[in-house]
Amino acid sequence: MSDGVPLVYVGMTGDMLHNGHINILNCASQLGTVVVGLLTDQAVASYKRVPVLDYNQRKSVIEQLRTVDRVVPQNTLDYLPNLLELRPQYVVHGSDWKVGVQSGTRQAVIDTISEWEGELVEPDYTEGISSTMMVSSLQSNGVSPEFRISRMRRILAVTGQIRAIEVHNGLTGIIAEESSVVCEGETREFDAFWLSSLTHSASKGKPDNQIVDSTMMTSTINEIFDVTTKPMIVDLDNGGPIEHFGINVRRLERLGVSAVIIEDKIGKKRNSLFEDGIDQRQDSIEDFSKKIQLGKDALVGSDFMIIARIESLILNKGMDDALERASAFVASGADGIMIHSKSKNADEILAFIRTFRESDETTPVVVVPSTYSSTREDDLYAMGANVIIYANHLIRAAFPAMRRTAETLLREKRALEAEEQLMPISDIIRLVPVD
Repeated sequence: MSDGVPLVYVGMTGDMLHNGHINILNCASQLGTVVVGLLTDQAVASYKRVPVLDYNQRKSVIEQLRTVDRVVPQNTLDYLPNLLELRPQYVVHGSDWKVGVQSGTRQAVIDTISEWEGELVEPDYTEGISSTMMVSSLQSNGVSPEFRISRMRRILAVTGQIRAIEVHNGLTGIIAEESSVVCEGETREFDAFWLSSLTHSASKGKPDNQIVDSTMMTSTINEIFDVTTKPMIVDLDNGGPIEHFGINVRRLERLGVSAVIIEDKIGKKRNSLFEDGIDQRQDSIEDFSKKIQLGKDALVGSDFMIIARIESLILNKGMDDALERASAFVASGADGIMIHSKSKNADEILAFIRTFRESDETTPVVVVPSTYSSTREDDLYAMGANVIIYANHLIRAAFPAMRRTAETLLREKRALEAEEQLMPISDIIRLVPVD
């Protein structure tokens, strides 16, 4: 209590403030002096997506409300540190946390404040509005290129971790945008999209040899961006001739792409995972570094990322060569390093990250666990990886399913037997947004 007035604690995210928040704060102000424990960006990201507004922006808004007396940071989803320090007489929270991800947090609050006979007050949840719904509204209305570009750096700054998945058209973009599971007390979703040259080409029935040109790529990016909000990383192969690279990255920046990954290979385009490795040659460190520098100089803003993909392990050039290249490319302005491997286990990837981190603790490291698929995300993040890309999984899932359905129709000469393999027509109608 302060001067005999009860202290009231309200924990909240405060992102995209709405009438539900105002109702909670009005209720709290009737009980005493209101202290808002505003969840930090890291605390919010521990159980759902990184907030649209950063902590200082949210704090500035909350402090202007007449019902709020003080704002303090709440550094975790767990209320206990702040409750034990402030010992409020009341904690106020909407009734929606009785079930779901925060139900365990609720019980911990009850147990803690009971030590000093504190009381939990739970106004009825305001139906029909939530921050999640407002974010969904963003999706239907679209986001600006600037918002999308900066989002990737923001997520990295808050969590240090990005989970990306391959998309190749508007429908896969919607699936990647909306896919979400609640597991072990957290909401898991994909943070970004990966437009892969392999799957983009395959989706158009073309070989992965750069036959799908920049015009087709631009069309696909716009198609995906029309129905999504999350950042995109684009596979730009080797970036093309050095004299074209600056134009290419500036065009993608203008569209709203967040990052490109370019590989340090030259010569005839051939996918790195081909077993024979015919005509797979690396660019010189000097020339590839110049390409990175040229690309950085061509950009208008500072948020777009150019990530250097190193093929040394793929081409059996050894760990020392990979590390030398990583150091040189970062010095030339690369915003991240992707280390690639076609080994069936992650040993050499983990060895690279371990050694790289001895001299560079901050540059983002990107990995693509296509061949070493038994390695869990947690192990890669723990070693120092920052971005994990599931590079081709949606198209690899779609192809066998479509072929199986086509063969069923041919075999049975009717559609009935195929129905059990298909989603209902009503679901596909609802999946695609309607204005």
